[in-house]
Amino acid sequence: MANTSIKVLTYNIHKGFSVANRRFILHDIKVLLRHVDADAVLLQEIHGERTISDNRFDDWPNNRQFEFLADQVWDHHAYGKNAIYKSGHHGNAILSKFPFIEWENIDVSYMRSASRSLLHGTLEVTESARKIHIICVHLGLFERERESQLRILGERISSHVPADEALIIAGDFNDWRGNAGRHLHELVGVEEAYKKIHGCYARTFPAKLPFLSMDRIYFRGLDIVDCHRLHGKPWSQLSDHTPLLAEFKIPE
Repeated sequence: MANTSIKVLTYNIHKGFSVANRRFILHDIKVLLRHVDADAVLLQEIHGERTISDNRFDDWPNNRQFEFLADQVWDHHAYGKNAIYKSGHHGNAILSKFPFIEWENIDVSYMRSASRSLLHGTLEVTESARKIHIICVHLGLFERERESQLRILGERISSHVPADEALIIAGDFNDWRGNAGRHLHELVGVEEAYKKIHGCYARTFPAKLPFLSMDRIYFRGLDIVDCHRLHGKPWSQLSDHTPLLAEFKIPE
């Protein structure tokens, strides 16, 4: 059977608002995501429910944000609550052209005031008869918090991802010091896609003038083809993060 490729995009969409919440830009994000046409889209800071905004914005979707973005392109999607508040909640989502075998949201909160989770989905890539484990992450702001969350992530992979099955971990790592890659390589043997191609981590934050490396795509059991930032206009006018897009070959 010939190798099959998979394109993966990760993007912190800032709940569908521009920097400083000046504009509601979810419709613009929807158009651009369709243009990129990735096979799997990993999103952070995406609303599951938000009741207050229904009355403030005429173009607020009638369905949930991940359903609105996925409509007619990504038939399969999973959403995991992260931050919960009176007017709703937001979290992580995976949109996929491939069906889910299963998915689970894992609470990795270190503090009550900062809820965090890992969204782990197992995809069935029908063309290659292979499984791919996709884990969407949004780690905490503090070093000790991230260390705890990375340890839980490593334990999850060790117990739920067989060594012969492909793995992608992507999202907003809040890891401007670059420690997560070392931990993950030691714990579960992954490599970072952009660094593998370009020799350094991608600078993805803030989007208008990115100088911090916050967003990553780690992988194992796949062959990297390419990885690049989607920077400059119009992306820099949307969320405060820059998306990363990677393409992999799936070995037989």
